[in-house]
Amino acid sequence: MSVPFFREEHELFRKSFRSFVERELRPHSDEWEKSRSFPREIFRRMGELGFLGMGYPEDVGGGGGDYWFNVVYGEELVRSGSAGLNMALMVQSDMATPVIGALGTREQKAEFLTPALRGERIAALGITEPGCGSDVAGIRTTARRVGDEYIVNGAKTFITNGTRADFITLAVRTGGEGYGGISLLLFPTDTPGFRVTRKLEKLGNHASDTAELSFEDCRVPVRYLLGEENQGFIYVMMNFQGERLIAAVAAVAGSQQALDEAVKYGNDRQAFGRPIMRFQVWRHEFVDLLTELEAGRWLTYRACDLFAQKQECVKEISMAKLYCGELAVRIADRCLQFHGGYGYMEEFPIARRWRDTRLLTIGGGTSEIMRELLSKRLGLG
Repeated sequence: MSVPFFREEHELFRKSFRSFVERELRPHSDEWEKSRSFPREIFRRMGELGFLGMGYPEDVGGGGGDYWFNVVYGEELVRSGSAGLNMALMVQSDMATPVIGALGTREQKAEFLTPALRGERIAALGITEPGCGSDVAGIRTTARRVGDEYIVNGAKTFITNGTRADFITLAVRTGGEGYGGISLLLFPTDTPGFRVTRKLEKLGNHASDTAELSFEDCRVPVRYLLGEENQGFIYVMMNFQGERLIAAVAAVAGSQQALDEAVKYGNDRQAFGRPIMRFQVWRHEFVDLLTELEAGRWLTYRACDLFAQKQECVKEISMAKLYCGELAVRIADRCLQFHGGYGYMEEFPIARRWRDTRLLTIGGGTSEIMRELLSKRLGLG
């Protein structure tokens, strides 16, 4: 399919990255799924090849490309066969680090961003807390300034890369209640008082480590403050846009892969003397799903185009995240149904995909939050 946004250099990157994913990641996906982890070396290998920073400026260790390199990255990474691996890598490249690139000082970028893009330091994004998931304005982890340090106390949960992160882009409360009292800190995890409370067992995305974290009188230098104090809510909302957009990109690419695999299965699998794809009920359902997916793809590309041009696009990104996330869950479910009893067996990829895809309507902002946000953007209340 010809897409006008992708130029020759994007397609060259696609070819190179696809080859890497299929050669060095895909063959190990079953092993990593069973072990509930993957080697730390993958971060370093990705960094050495420049895959973690294609859309970042060259002066911080990136490739100097535009946002469409991120889109290619998100589309091709799904070929790894491990959504958990993909999640960990996208946190590194598209969730925990963009705000450092946008707000960080030269010293902060040198200490945190550049090593992350090289895969030398693993990053995590610390926003969600046990008592307030989607309510970012309600976070309770505090950072009290004493001299030239902040003293951090509190807890975070559902933190991807949490058990082995070298630093966390951490949302904390430095002021009063509500939106206006939140700040962002760069938090090294070798800070005394920091503890991984436990590694969480999840329904899917097994290869990624997800953790609950605690902070007890952790002292970090004031120089690790990102941007301005008490402006963190705005920064978090800004950062969410890239997170939600890459989620929509991955949702579309993963759904396309699920449908392609299902069609292949349906052309091979015989029932009542013919391939099951020849039954009209399934042919028509796949036509509908592929049509909806094409609509989702172009909704997402429209949001990507606006985002790449740094135009206002909260509405479009929220729509893409909502629509493509819910569509991906439905496609995974219908593809599993299409496989019949085999779809319920672990030996078929659709079983894992069905589990993993379910996160898309929860992580990065639930579908309910997306609808509430959009209702306000559309003047509906």
